[in-house]
Amino acid sequence: MTRAAAALRALLVTILALAIASCATAPQRTEPGPPPPGSVLRSLKLDRSAEDRILALDPEHVSGEQLHEILATTPAPYILLLHGGIWPVYLAMNSFAEFLLAMGYPEASLRRLDGERDNPYSYSPYEDSKQLAGMIAWYYERDGLRPMMVGHSQGGIQAVKVLYELAGDYQAEIPVWNPQTEAAENRTTIVDPLTGATRPVVGLSVCYASAVGAGGIAFALPNQWSMVHRLRTIPDTVDDFTGFVISVDLIALSFPGSRGADVYRHNGTAEVRNVILPSTYNHVVLPATRDLATSKAMRDWINAYVPGAKDQLQSLPEGPRDNVLWAADVWYSIKKHWTIEAQRLIRAKRAAVASQ
Repeated sequence: MTRAAAALRALLVTILALAIASCATAPQRTEPGPPPPGSVLRSLKLDRSAEDRILALDPEHVSGEQLHEILATTPAPYILLLHGGIWPVYLAMNSFAEFLLAMGYPEASLRRLDGERDNPYSYSPYEDSKQLAGMIAWYYERDGLRPMMVGHSQGGIQAVKVLYELAGDYQAEIPVWNPQTEAAENRTTIVDPLTGATRPVVGLSVCYASAVGAGGIAFALPNQWSMVHRLRTIPDTVDDFTGFVISVDLIALSFPGSRGADVYRHNGTAEVRNVILPSTYNHVVLPATRDLATSKAMRDWINAYVPGAKDQLQSLPEGPRDNVLWAADVWYSIKKHWTIEAQRLIRAKRAAVASQ
């Protein structure tokens, strides 16, 4: 099967999955405003031995078995998937959502809460970045887990823009954005679910973010002009950021001779990693990765993947392989930060019990 045919197949499968998903029951709505103090920690219903098993996990080496048997017993951080700006590229990002679901990520931590049927998993780069920042605060306040962001093409620019929103570069205050009511709440602070302290939305951080194929011709669009000199510099409002660049990308204007201009760097404390993807990867359909999870052998390979490990490609199974290095790398980071956030939540719960 050619790469183009495989990508088309992935998009068609995603269309069918979205049609099925559109029949799902709408999530139960909650009242606007912060949850009752301490309610997030009290809602974590794990016995001591289950907590100990989660705390014993090595975030950088979570196997498929550990994910399904141990990590999956805990809540997972919400992931904001940000697709590119050309219609209907959102289908490719929804294909990646289907990949994550097949790998074991809970749907409740991927699905939009606004009842969107045609596009239930990803957000447009034309949506208000301030609202997305306010929504990150809303999810953290209710889950006790800092969200993640995965951006593709113009969505990658948007992901970094949201980081700058959280850093306060655009405005000093950001209202909490309720994704269920699709409206801003009348407050610019949240009650931190781990400490109980009131804190502003500005200054919050996400645990992981990534961008692939960001930059290039997308800078011609007015909504991204403010990011021309910001995109490659990552602020402190993310713990761990990965910037993916396709070796030859005519849309992002990435070429071997311009590699220095493609390098992401931090301006403070964020951990920033740069990954060069093969020139054979197609910019437009890069997130279309659902087919990777149809094979147990490929799922096992992806779960065993570790960034930078030598000779991994020599054991790559037969079958669909399009964009596997990107999907495996992002999945590695998602598993890692799911583990770290679950461990933070458990430690906060134990500290709260001990202080009573």
